[in-house]
Order: sequence, then C-alpha cells, then structure tokens
Amino acid sequence: MGPHPAVAAIRLAVRRVLHDILTEHTSTPDTPGTADAPGPRERPASPLVLVACSGGADSMALASALAFEAPRLGIRAGGVTVDHGLQPGSDLRAEEVVLRLRELGLDPVESAAVRVGRGHGPEAAARDARYAALDAAAVRHGAAAVLLGHTRDDQAETVLLGLARGSGIRSLSGMAAVSGAGGRYRRPFLQLDRQTARKACMVQSLPVWDDPHNADPAYTRSRLRHEGLPALEKALGKGVVEALARTAQLSRDDADALDTWAGRAEASVRDAAGGLQCAKLYALPSAVRRRILRRAAIAAGAPAGSLFARHIEEVDRLITGWRGQGAINLPGKVVARRQGGRLVIRQG
Repeated sequence: MGPHPAVAAIRLAVRRVLHDILTEHTSTPDTPGTADAPGPRERPASPLVLVACSGGADSMALASALAFEAPRLGIRAGGVTVDHGLQPGSDLRAEEVVLRLRELGLDPVESAAVRVGRGHGPEAAARDARYAALDAAAVRHGAAAVLLGHTRDDQAETVLLGLARGSGIRSLSGMAAVSGAGGRYRRPFLQLDRQTARKACMVQSLPVWDDPHNADPAYTRSRLRHEGLPALEKALGKGVVEALARTAQLSRDDADALDTWAGRAEASVRDAAGGLQCAKLYALPSAVRRRILRRAAIAAGAPAGSLFARHIEEVDRLITGWRGQGAINLPGKVVARRQGGRLVIRQG
C-alpha cells in the first residue's frame, strides 16, 4: 500500500524540483583552480539542498518530503529556521524546529536569529531579514538551493495584494517557482493547496506550529487570508484560488516577454554617450518604455522594493506629457529630469 495521497503529492513535487537541481549540478562546469590548487576543482559529489522551515504545516511537509526524497537521488539535505525575535519564546520555538528537522534526518541544521528593522512595514521588514539570513546560510554551507514552502494559496494572496496596490503585471505574476541569485530559491508547492500540506503533516504525525501572526488582523496578509479570500469565494464561488494562481502564471509569461523586449530596445534609445533620448523613448509602447525607465532608475540607485508604479508614471510624463515640469524625486535620493531632449536619471 502506497503513501497517503497528500504525502504522495508533496513528495512528487519535491522530487521534480530535486531532479532539476541535480541536473543543473551535474551539467555545471568545474570551477577554475587557485594558485594553491592549480587546475579545475571538482564539484562535491552530491549537492546540498536546504529547506527553510518555520515549523508550520507547509514547511514541515516540505522538510519531510525533502528528507524522504533527497537520499534516493544522492542529494544531501539540511534545514534552516529563522528566529525573527518578534514573539516571546521565539528562541525556544526555533530550538524545537531544529530538533524536529534533525529527527527527520536532515544535516546540517541550524537556527538563524535576526533583527527585524522597521523598513516599509513589519511584514516587509521581516521578509527582508529572513531572506538575508537564508542567503547567508546558503553561502556558508555551499548549498545548491533553498526550498520554500509557499503554496497555491500563498500565490493567490500575493496576486490579490498586487491588485490592491495597483501594481503592474510583474507584481501580479506573484512568486516565481525559481528565484534569487543563481536560482537559489525553489518553491515546489506552488501548484498544491495549503490543505494538502496540512493533511500530509497530520497523516505522518508531524508536529506543527501555527504562527499566531498568521491569524493576527493587524497584518494585511492575515486579513486577506481569513476575511478577503473567503468573502471572494462566497461571492464568486469555489475556484478563486486556482484562478488567481493561473493569473499569476499568465502574467509572469507576459512580463517575461515584455522584459526581454525592453532589454533589447534599451540600446536603441541611448545616444553615443549612453543618455536616454526622449524622442526614441516616446516611440516605444508604454509597457516597454516604462520598463526601460524603471531599469534606469534602479541602475541610478533607486531601491527596487521602494520603486512603485506611481514613481515610474511620473517619470514617464517627462517623456509623454512634457510641459517644462521640474525634476521628479525618486526613492534612494534619485532624481529624474529632462534636459535638452534627453532624460537624465541620477542620484541628486
């Protein structure tokens, strides 16, 4: 008799991602040697894959599937839990998660304590601190990838948040299955719902920790999860989550195509000195032009996470609605202004 359908589903999702990682690992050329060790250096015999685990149902299901599948493919598997320090006893919770991961057979396993700044809101600040800790752990252990337990429900919530903020198509594309530097982050569960992960934990008797922040109405995503999505399903019927997840994938395909177009078009709108020529920018479709403007603003020092659609719209008016208006101030002390038929974007 095979495993429970929920367990089989999460294992299959993880197996597919591990196959991809293993293929990439074996096809990557050997790295050059050093002065102390001339000649090419061989890659480790097997890659290391880490799982980011909070102790919740999604990440515990992911950790259990990784522990089961990785040895069968000759892959080493470890885990990291991040202690945000936002709740009393968070350090003890992190120690418990480390113990659970070790009981699953993962190695290395560690807890990373972080300090969450204020940033642009508590959720964004916690996310930034978490990813910084995961990046550091991946580099320290030489991990080929870090698995994240985001589900189809998380994807639907991300799309709705993008809609509410009036964001562009890139924001509506939600979370990518592969992201981060060099494709470090992998999300095997984007096609699975949250209940499948929870069911997998239940039938395997895996202890699960429910983060009280996930039910705290002070957090936007929590309100969306417990109030917004249920209200949408009541009004529109079941299938809203699946439809939003499909929207994310379709939006990502379109956004990728437009990004490629913008990358190719950028060289054609710059003069010999590298300046952006307003007349040539004006001739481009707005979706392509605004991508070029966004790339230029980021290159000048504007933080990508703080650069919103309304900022780019204001800069775009220097091209499409020029009436002698003054400079546009952007995040990161970057200033955009029109001078002599050229668009100048630089730190002020």
